[in-house]
Amino acid sequence: MTVLSKLVEKTESGFSPIPVIDISDPESKHALVKACEDFGFFKVINHGVSSELVSVLEHEAVEFFSLPASDKTQVAGYPFGYGNREIGRNGDVGWVEYLLMNANLDFGSHPFLPGLLQNQETFRNALLEYTTSVRKMTCDVLDLMTDGLGIKPRNTLSKLVSDKNTDSIFRLNHYPPCPLINKNTNDGNNVIGFGEHTDPQIISVLRSNNTSGLQINLADGSWISVPSDPSSFFLNVSDSLQVLTNGRFKSVNHRVLANSRKSRVSMIYFAGPSLTQRIAPLTCLIDNEDESLYEEFTWSEYKKSANNSRLSDNRLQAFERKAVAISLNDL
Repeated sequence: MTVLSKLVEKTESGFSPIPVIDISDPESKHALVKACEDFGFFKVINHGVSSELVSVLEHEAVEFFSLPASDKTQVAGYPFGYGNREIGRNGDVGWVEYLLMNANLDFGSHPFLPGLLQNQETFRNALLEYTTSVRKMTCDVLDLMTDGLGIKPRNTLSKLVSDKNTDSIFRLNHYPPCPLINKNTNDGNNVIGFGEHTDPQIISVLRSNNTSGLQINLADGSWISVPSDPSSFFLNVSDSLQVLTNGRFKSVNHRVLANSRKSRVSMIYFAGPSLTQRIAPLTCLIDNEDESLYEEFTWSEYKKSANNSRLSDNRLQAFERKAVAISLNDL
């Protein structure tokens, strides 16, 4: 398969425009850069993550979400822990329940493990192995990006998410079958599982079961559905990577629609930098500082701003550089 042919994926219903990137092929670096520029989203194959490991973690996730509500709410919390319907603290809701964890902590320290699952040791080990494997894949993708952009050193991006102090997040989402979709009172409209948003980190790595629902927003404003593929991973450019590339890569707006018949289970690894990491356009991608589209900020500053916003807010707008017009009278 040539690099160009990887940019189109055939599905049962025709052709999907979702770029498909084979990260085992060094020449896919050009297709990867184009995918980040045109979509901010792509599918990764030949990723090296064990399918058995993925299956074990998905099984354990299903076991957790199958627990009685009274058990799951024992580990409810903010920002980490179990949540149901409410997404954040600013009024956003969805047809979803979730478990949010700090991916850099020893999972054995998380309070939900003891007592809630019969095989808590299996869950803990699967989480550790999965996040370790996905972190490595994420770094491989970011290194391939720098190759495509012609950036040196090669780990310019991957080092931001591989340090021991990085602020990465792991999220398990469960979208139960939604009976509201079949009711006349809903007028046949879609039910939002997770509202439209961009991710604030550097890059996000998604894997889901065989139930569809994810949609991405294209440049023309239209929404397209992403065909489910439990054997592959889907990655999306996030806000911080858009800033680092000075807007060349696009942080994609995406959402999840509920399904009337089937449950959707997804696992998302949000690769973020350390809290003190300064985020600004890479100097190697701009000729001079005046070309920078964004003000410099720390990840801590941007994370705080994101946590205080609604899902659909344009979070980057507050960090865009304001053009200064100087008239002849001012000279």
